[in-house]
Amino acid sequence: MIVSSNLIVYPEGDTQEIPHSLRINQLTDVNGYPLRLPLATRKMIVFRVFRISTRDLPGETQRLFYLELVGMPEILEYT
Repeated sequence: MIVSSNLIVYPEGDTQEIPHSLRINQLTDVNGYPLRLPLATRKMIVFRVFRISTRDLPGETQRLFYLELVGMPEILEYT
């Protein structure tokens, strides 16, 4: 039996397991949940998925979603 897991990787290298999959260029909140556009407020921390990779371990497959921080000028475009 092989277990599959999804992990987000923050810019600092910390990881967190999430219960869903993400796409390239998808905007997420701090916990890896997708955000709807337009954003409700400009006062939030927003990440973008910039890379996806798969790691095969004995008995486990991990999908890694690498995040980058979105700057304030770009957040303003989405509000």
